[in-house]
Amino acid sequence: MRTLTYTVPPEHHGRTVKFCLKHGLSLADGAISRIRWQTVGVTVNGVSAPMTAAVRAGDVLAVPVGDTRPGGAFAPVDLPLEILFEDEDLLIVNKPAGLAVHGKSERGDATLGSVLAARYGADTVFHPVSRLDKDTSGTMVVAKSGYIHDRLRRMLHTLEFQREYLAVTVGVPDPAAGRINAPLGKTGDGWKRGVVLDGQAAVTEYETMQTWDGLALLRVTPRTGRTHQIRVHMAYLGCPLLGDRLYSAEDERIARHALHSARLRLVHPVTEEHVDVSADLPEDMKKLIP
Repeated sequence: MRTLTYTVPPEHHGRTVKFCLKHGLSLADGAISRIRWQTVGVTVNGVSAPMTAAVRAGDVLAVPVGDTRPGGAFAPVDLPLEILFEDEDLLIVNKPAGLAVHGKSERGDATLGSVLAARYGADTVFHPVSRLDKDTSGTMVVAKSGYIHDRLRRMLHTLEFQREYLAVTVGVPDPAAGRINAPLGKTGDGWKRGVVLDGQAAVTEYETMQTWDGLALLRVTPRTGRTHQIRVHMAYLGCPLLGDRLYSAEDERIARHALHSARLRLVHPVTEEHVDVSADLPEDMKKLIP
């Protein structure tokens, strides 16, 4: 069980344990309620304490924030997986194209959860933060507790959590760099999305890095996190991703849409370390570029 410690600063002298959990450790109300009913809850200087207990400057709170998953939640599938960063709170992987984040892992289908189960055990705690489509490759964060997942989720698309993608498009954007601000929503059955007037706000920035034979390599930065956002916005711009069967057409040059999460930067929610990781362009996209 992951346990965090928190030393009460002078400005929180006289406040309650609950206040320190909420404002010092940024625990959500639901997480505080779950901790309240745990057999071993919060301790202050090694002694169990109720949420209403007053604390003094210099007191040390110990707070259990880990969680568990019932054994067998994922059927382990042993596949290679590149780990870009890992500590006791989070994991950043280079997800290969073709590997779903979620799916029918109980049937033995390969998912990111089942691959991690093979590596860490079938009861591994799995909270995906920056999710990727099955056929999108690259950097992705997995939180090792619900607490870290909640902290990171609230940081998404801020200066504390940014992602950069590389994409190959059919057609060259004009202008060569820009900002797409177009709301997205469902446009029918299934997963398909489109630009709709009453959709959710969606903003994508792009920069053309290279062009050849009617194709372009773009650096793309999503400022929001809508389903299929980059794929839909580039199609809306008139430059769909190469190989995107849902928003354009299949292409013999690549077996999937040409999109890769190349770089991820975040401020660690516990250590405040600046984490900056990159994932090399995979071979199927490299071979497209002269």
